[in-house]
Amino acid sequence: MAQPARIGMVSYINVAPIYEVWKEKPLPANWQVIAKHPRELNELLLESKIDMGFVSAFAYALHPERYRIFSGLSISATGPVGSVFLFSRVPPAELDRQPVLLTRQSDTSIRLVQIILEEWYRIQPEYRQGVVYGPDSQAESAQAILAIGDDALRLKREGQWPVVLDLGEEWMRHTGLPFVFSVWVVRDGFIQDQPEEARRIREMLLSCRDEGQARLSEICRTVAARIPMDYEECVQYLKAIEHDLTPVKIQALEKYFTFLIQRGEAPKEAVPVRIFA
Repeated sequence: MAQPARIGMVSYINVAPIYEVWKEKPLPANWQVIAKHPRELNELLLESKIDMGFVSAFAYALHPERYRIFSGLSISATGPVGSVFLFSRVPPAELDRQPVLLTRQSDTSIRLVQIILEEWYRIQPEYRQGVVYGPDSQAESAQAILAIGDDALRLKREGQWPVVLDLGEEWMRHTGLPFVFSVWVVRDGFIQDQPEEARRIREMLLSCRDEGQARLSEICRTVAARIPMDYEECVQYLKAIEHDLTPVKIQALEKYFTFLIQRGEAPKEAVPVRIFA
């Protein structure tokens, strides 16, 4: 029997157009799916406990010598993303030296909000990480919070924060580029051992993505209640989420990585990115 392919999948609604279709497919017995938050998948990949998966773009940038990026796949947005927000009690320019609570769920978005606030607003907040939503939330003591994914959708729907900054929109305003939040990363070791299996998985993902886009209306009727959100809101939101990786998005990814390199947060080898097709 073939060696197992341990596949990390994000369980957020923003991957529903791929994952909902994927779950319907008969998969080879050696394809093991592990659904987690992005940061958890980052850690599993780094520890070689999974072979591939949707992980934060930042996770790739930290160890570019260990991984390759599947061509054609991302979680990205051209402009507003609708689920990565800085929620604030005051305008962003007034957050200098103020407490900003950062979700623990996405390293990419943490660095993105820091780039936005420090490089473009020229301020230096006091960051800390913690729980941003739910019964254990630490948001009450913060002037602003970074929330992503399903938590961000719920906070936006509740409408309790007077200032809401969409980070995808903010990035595009300053760079003119889309933003790539997550990429499908595969370990070099897996590619060396099972290159054809890697290609089969990539082809399945691309097929699910294309089918999911064609069935977006049906998928929204299935997943909207998880937030909960209205069906129409779900359609609007998922239409803004993109799952391709075009040349301009590779350019955008390298722009983000260049910021990280300049800030001393990633090695210079992160650019150019290494693609597997």
